[in-house]
Amino acid sequence: MAQLYFYYSAMNAGKSTSLLQSAYNYKERGMESVIFTASVDDRYGKGKVTSRIGLSQEADIFSSSCNLFDMMKSKLAMGPVHCILVDECQFLTKVQVQQICRVVDELKIPVLCYGLRTDFMGEPFEGSLYLMSWADKLVELKTICHCGRKASMVVRTDESGNALNSGSQVEIGGNERYVSMCRRHFSELVWQ
Repeated sequence: MAQLYFYYSAMNAGKSTSLLQSAYNYKERGMESVIFTASVDDRYGKGKVTSRIGLSQEADIFSSSCNLFDMMKSKLAMGPVHCILVDECQFLTKVQVQQICRVVDELKIPVLCYGLRTDFMGEPFEGSLYLMSWADKLVELKTICHCGRKASMVVRTDESGNALNSGSQVEIGGNERYVSMCRRHFSELVWQ
């Protein structure tokens, strides 16, 4: 039975690594998977999922205007698809989460989504909000704060390393702009 999975975490918990491992597992068993990544995240090049430990793989890109259900029907017309993996799924829209629900329910293909739960202000991303609401399985991937506690929040910093508490929700960056922290340390810097 196909299901919708949402693997969520703060940054640097290994979401992309886990996605790439899942894709490898399918391939190793002779099964086809389709990988999607967000067009807005081009840190490692467009249409590429790259992990911090050096693994990478080509991927189809999605933007907010893509119809993921129609894209998957087209891919199925070219051959079997056994799994869909979505990196940076926090950038999905509500409608796109509905579309991937249809992929699971009508096309009977499991969909594994990987992304952040909240932004640098502690607010949910649109895609994450609806994945938290509609996914069949929620799986938290864990990383740690500098204090050793579980990091569940992400702090955006300026060029000098100072925490920011305003700005646009989406600003692409990595370790140079974002730090994963526990809620206590996050609140001391952002919610003060």
